[in-house]
Amino acid sequence: MKDIKHTFVICAYGNSPFLEDCIKSLKKQTVSTNIICYTSTPSDFINNICSEYNIPVFSKEGGGIGKDWNNAWSFVETQYVTIAHQDDIYLPNFLEKTLEIFEKHTDSTIVITDYAEYRAGIIDAKTTNLKIKRLMLNIMSVFPKSKFWRNRVLAFGNAISCPSVSYNRANLSGFRFKEDFRTNLDWYAWYDISSHYVGSFQFINEVLMYHRIHGESETSATISENVRSKEDLEMFKLFWPNFIANLLMKFYERSQKSNFDRSGVSEK
Repeated sequence: MKDIKHTFVICAYGNSPFLEDCIKSLKKQTVSTNIICYTSTPSDFINNICSEYNIPVFSKEGGGIGKDWNNAWSFVETQYVTIAHQDDIYLPNFLEKTLEIFEKHTDSTIVITDYAEYRAGIIDAKTTNLKIKRLMLNIMSVFPKSKFWRNRVLAFGNAISCPSVSYNRANLSGFRFKEDFRTNLDWYAWYDISSHYVGSFQFINEVLMYHRIHGESETSATISENVRSKEDLEMFKLFWPNFIANLLMKFYERSQKSNFDRSGVSEK
């Protein structure tokens, strides 16, 4: 039996009604992987579901999403890792196609897949927001090894959905998520990896996961509390002079509002 090179680490919180759906999707992967669960809110609910599927549960003291993701990462021993969000669904060939790209491009730091939104049981891969992100990722893919090129694309916004990303830990020595951000720690992570690590960003232009949109997500809360706008502006200022960053914010806030569906639910 070949050594397993990949781990899905599920970050679980509270009593999510979607956790079991996520687990089932990971169990249906067409290639072998480790599956573990990390939580900073241990409970019988999480333990019982994970026990039913023979998934070990690890816990540390939390302190925000960034700290939780760093804690989750600390329990991973394989070369490749995907941080799975407890409410998302991964298609059966997600990992097989991701590993094929990692093995083909050994210099890669991250592999990104396309994704669809999943709202109230409806799968939608053709929203305006997704079309724009897909365009940005295809542009980034023209020169996947170029820090300058990647950062020019990242300078216009975050086109990369964090649960669709898998990481090559062998090429990311010392990497940590930014713990003082609540919503843009993923965007900052892509900037950090692009700017400070040698390697390529690889994009699979195929929908391989469903990103669930619902009103209880963390990003829904951060948008309503205006946290996201503050962090968006901070990110734009990493790439642009202040006056351009402020101008871009006006367009970005419009896009952010468009992420609310008819019931007032936002994209995570």
